[in-house]
Amino acid sequence: MRFLYSLSIILFFSVFITGCKNRTTNVEAGIRDQILHLGNGTEPQDLDPHTVTGVPEHHILMALFEGLVTPDPVDLHPVPGVAKNWDISEDGLLYTFHLNKNAKWSNGDPVTAEDFRLSYKRMLTPSLASEYAYMLHYVVGAKEYNLGELTDFNQVGFRAIDPHTFQVTLKQPTPFFLNLLVHPSWWPVHIPTVEKFGGLERKGTQWTRPENLVGNGPFTLKEWKFSQKIIVEKSPTYWDRDQVKLHQIHFYPIESQETEERMFRSGQLHKTNEIPLSKIDVYRRDHPELLHIDPYLGIYFYRINTTIPPLDKPKVRRALALAIDRDSLVTNVLKGGQQSALSFTPPNTAGYIPKAQLKGGSDEARKLLAEAGYPNGEGFPTVELLYNTSESHKIIAEVIQEMWSTNLNIQAELVNQEWKVYLDSQDTLSFQICRAGWIADYVDPHVFLEIFVTDGGNNDTGWSNQEYDSLLEEALAQSDQAKRYEVYQRMEKILMDELPIIPIYVYTRPYLLHPSVKGHYPTKLDNHPYKYIYLEADSSE
Repeated sequence: MRFLYSLSIILFFSVFITGCKNRTTNVEAGIRDQILHLGNGTEPQDLDPHTVTGVPEHHILMALFEGLVTPDPVDLHPVPGVAKNWDISEDGLLYTFHLNKNAKWSNGDPVTAEDFRLSYKRMLTPSLASEYAYMLHYVVGAKEYNLGELTDFNQVGFRAIDPHTFQVTLKQPTPFFLNLLVHPSWWPVHIPTVEKFGGLERKGTQWTRPENLVGNGPFTLKEWKFSQKIIVEKSPTYWDRDQVKLHQIHFYPIESQETEERMFRSGQLHKTNEIPLSKIDVYRRDHPELLHIDPYLGIYFYRINTTIPPLDKPKVRRALALAIDRDSLVTNVLKGGQQSALSFTPPNTAGYIPKAQLKGGSDEARKLLAEAGYPNGEGFPTVELLYNTSESHKIIAEVIQEMWSTNLNIQAELVNQEWKVYLDSQDTLSFQICRAGWIADYVDPHVFLEIFVTDGGNNDTGWSNQEYDSLLEEALAQSDQAKRYEVYQRMEKILMDELPIIPIYVYTRPYLLHPSVKGHYPTKLDNHPYKYIYLEADSSE
């Protein structure tokens, strides 16, 4: 009986394994059917381009909406989107966009200049409280309308000349203006749909559900199963649909990097969002063709709630910053080619190299902490360090927690929250120290330094400096780039002197990519327009 029972088990597993081997994987079926399977890190907060702020949301929104311009797949320079072309006045203040008459919403309605005008009105509506509203403040009257100081939107510099001609009037020449337009804050929404579900002045309404959402991008929202996956499928109404080769994209909200790597290894994903830190060297050695480490214009940092003691003291903040051994962190822990961050703006951002940098080490940190009233850490309260769910964030927090304990004799308690809760905590200053990351929305130092103006939508530190605010306006008034960069140097110095944030490292983008994915190029912003991507089996497969 025992032998027969064992033989039965052997036969069962033989059949099971054979069945598994014969089962078609997502990757194989995807190549056949042009269905791309992507790891996307976490469940999106929403799919409203005017209210979300995160990278996971942006990855999905790129499929569903399109602005006046769209990024080139290779170097992300602006190319025609809904606007087939545009004119710029000699003084650089007036932009006239000529819209593609074939551009349609997914319900068949034409995309018009009035759609853009009303979308920007919504974006700037004070009651919507969009954190990215400041992205439109370059336009005449936009800031005043957003702040409630101007109530007549007709006085804001947006004009629908006719259904297919749209004009924007800027306050001053803005050399990166066209690059701004690829950001979701500048994308149109289908106003009748948003209004139907009460979303003109409120966040989180039902207009973004699959059965309701009307977009104008290359894909439409087919399915949204919370915490499982989001499916978008090729839009039959998109003006450039002949360029779109993919039939569907499946986005998986996988917070566990270990789980995501296993799914990639088993053929369930074409691309991961990240890769476990412990697996980078393994893939580098055994499967270098699958490992990609791309440049990524972004900064990993900690926000500090400067409104609460003892974190309201600049010397305490500087002590915390100097007690971190960044070189050890990037070399021994991260292993993905990251660089230690000694300033907030990453070096060589459009030719800008910050002069103001963190200087000093653990000895200086201990001295500063003592000067702040906490010699050898005595009397310093335990601080909470918040991070969103991710193995790598946890590992980094644990390493820094140990550095603070060893170098300053102070204790940090680690607090983990899932993405949506973490974003709310950050926005409401319901934290003490908070893990953060900032990826450039366009390639210019302005995109980093504008964050920390007083009451800025993404400041989230409680820090305010009037001189810093004035310098930002002064920078925008400069027509000469060299002079503009000189103003940014002064802003960077103020930021590094007062340190409402702790720069930690400059990002790279380590991920795993199946060789069947074509039309996917390394870009500084990790943006990959899906209309150019397709799947093709290698001849060796």
